[in-house]
Amino acid sequence: MSDPAVICLMGATATGKTDLAVEIAKRFPVEIISVDSALIYRGMDIGTAKPGATLLERAPHFLIDIVDPAENYSAWNFVQDSRALINEISRRGNTPLLVGGTMMYYNVLEQGLNSLPEADEAIRAKLDGEAQLIGWMAMHARLTEVDPESASRIKPGDSQRIQRALEVFELSGLAMSALQSKEKRTYRGEMVKLILNADDRSALHERIENRFREMLTAGFIDEVVKLRARGDLSLTMPSMRCVGYRQVWQYLDGEFEKQEMVDKAVAATRQLAKRQMTWLRKQPQKNTFDCLNYRKDAIFKMLDEAFRS
Repeated sequence: MSDPAVICLMGATATGKTDLAVEIAKRFPVEIISVDSALIYRGMDIGTAKPGATLLERAPHFLIDIVDPAENYSAWNFVQDSRALINEISRRGNTPLLVGGTMMYYNVLEQGLNSLPEADEAIRAKLDGEAQLIGWMAMHARLTEVDPESASRIKPGDSQRIQRALEVFELSGLAMSALQSKEKRTYRGEMVKLILNADDRSALHERIENRFREMLTAGFIDEVVKLRARGDLSLTMPSMRCVGYRQVWQYLDGEFEKQEMVDKAVAATRQLAKRQMTWLRKQPQKNTFDCLNYRKDAIFKMLDEAFRS
């Protein structure tokens, strides 16, 4: 049995996906599903560039504000939730419009989940740094807590395999052994992929910096202060490792001055954009548009053709 057809509006951070999604929703019978691993968290609004209440009233988004920052939300959770929503929206006679930049979510929805996520150099560097502080024996003990089956097969001195198993858990929210045992379920419906690219990298970098400074003006630091004051969050949690939140948290810990925090957060966001664009280059480029220089009527024409087919 085929899955419902969906439209995927994909792009790196700060390429204007939300604004375009709202324009599409005005013109076509679509309902928006967020594909963003940061927008899921309640109380994390400014630093995630979460759409405001007025915009969400005009164009509701599913999978926004669905979990507390202290809770885990895995790629498997996303697949289950998004598939259920896709079927519900289709039954209402509308087309699901998946919008966001968490490429792993798109990948697991399309390709299934028993394939392990690709290596992430930033996470590997973080795990190496933690291992230097506490040792690989302690890292193996951590693995035992999150993936006892893999830990039982990996020797405490095998740093490479310990690192990989922990990396898989951080990327997917699931134990590596669980992923390896799952039956792969690929998406069997049409996925129309609309990609916002950035032909001028320097212009995108400037946009990223300007947006982060606007977040600071809007009260981003105060937002992180409130999150810290809860007392149940830490930098070990996926929510607080979101780009920007980690750097502001470290600034509040006194690890560096404000300008260094800004520089680190902007650099981390640019690195995220680079990884996103690297992944997007592997996708079909038929419907790719420059985020800084595209005509909406060209996108609407493409979608008109997709809806007629």
